[in-house]
Amino acid sequence: MIPLSNAPADTPLKIVEIEGGHGVRRRLLSLGFHKNHVIEIDKRSILKGPILIKNRTSDMTVALGRGIAGKILVEVVE
Repeated sequence: MIPLSNAPADTPLKIVEIEGGHGVRRRLLSLGFHKNHVIEIDKRSILKGPILIKNRTSDMTVALGRGIAGKILVEVVE
């Protein structure tokens, strides 16, 4: 398992765990990030800006800050 902020781009990733407090989990669930959903990193900002994440399960794209992206643990889907 690796944090989403360190995951490779343009690779299917499965959400394994969402770390953090109740507020972080609630916010990510409301944005459509659930366990076992398949996502991929669509685009990264240069330096330390947000990461565009495409949720392949619900077909939507969301920008997440690197701090919150670090709380989503993923694994590469073969």
